Amino acid sequence: MAILGIDTSAYTCSAAVVGQDGELLTANRRLLPVPPGERGLQQGTAVFHHVQILPEVLAEIFAAIPPARIRRVVAAVKPRPVEGSYMPVFTVAAGQGRILAAALGVPFQATTHQEGHLQAGLWSAGWQPLGPFLAVHLSGGTSEVLRVEERPGGFSIAKLGGTLDLHAGQLVDRAGVLMGLPFPAGPALEGLAREAGPAKVRLTSAVRGYNFSFSGPASQAERLLAAGAAPAAVARAVEQCIANTLERVLRPAVEANGLQDILIVGGVAANSYLRQRLRHRLEHPAVGARLHFAAPEHSSDNAIGVALLGREQ
Repeated sequence: MAILGIDTSAYTCSAAVVGQDGELLTANRRLLPVPPGERGLQQGTAVFHHVQILPEVLAEIFAAIPPARIRRVVAAVKPRPVEGSYMPVFTVAAGQGRILAAALGVPFQATTHQEGHLQAGLWSAGWQPLGPFLAVHLSGGTSEVLRVEERPGGFSIAKLGGTLDLHAGQLVDRAGVLMGLPFPAGPALEGLAREAGPAKVRLTSAVRGYNFSFSGPASQAERLLAAGAAPAAVARAVEQCIANTLERVLRPAVEANGLQDILIVGGVAANSYLRQRLRHRLEHPAVGARLHFAAPEHSSDNAIGVALLGREQ
């Protein structure tokens, strides 16, 4: 049995096929084109690009896996599994997924982008939770701390907290674009931060309970760059700010919820500095957390987790 997953997120058009045993058979994803110097796309423009790109992505998928092998089509039809969650870009995956399922004569299954990230994270980390766990979804469109429990075909998710303004990925991208880095800026900013010298600059970490803010750090980074601070130093400060913020949120979350396992997913979670620092600080015996990260290549938006969610139906 082969299961096709489709995800059309804010900046990535992706499809993947998995087997019933969880084996990845093929995957394909394309970033939507963002003009140089821009910090993103309007939803209408993103929808237009998805409509143009998704047929090409699916054509490559079907060149690797004949459509006759597909026994279920799964699509991320909205950002999160909560009432009222909506973004226009996901209507492309929803519509194309239903059309394909009808044409192939197979069932269609709706899921969400966030659940796809969680499933891809569990799969790529090689971890099977035995009960509830904490999760962090950290990207350009979401920055949330969650209490998660598996259920057939998806997850039961309770939001504990999250950003009050900018997402972690927006902080990275805003600072990165000011430095002349390409959008999305995550990989280039991480490379630049490795060049930081001994002179350090810092961005404040604003946390209230399980909620946090990145608009202040974004303004600070802009002022530092305008004042002539070394871009590499500011890049490292951005990484440190996100790591410090998460540490301040997750320490009390572990204690209050009595849950030591934390799954961290999303494009920002691919950052190696962030991973190393959080492991060092949160897996310390004084805290006792156990961190599980999606593999870097599966942290950013993809349809693998979406397809994997179809195995249990």
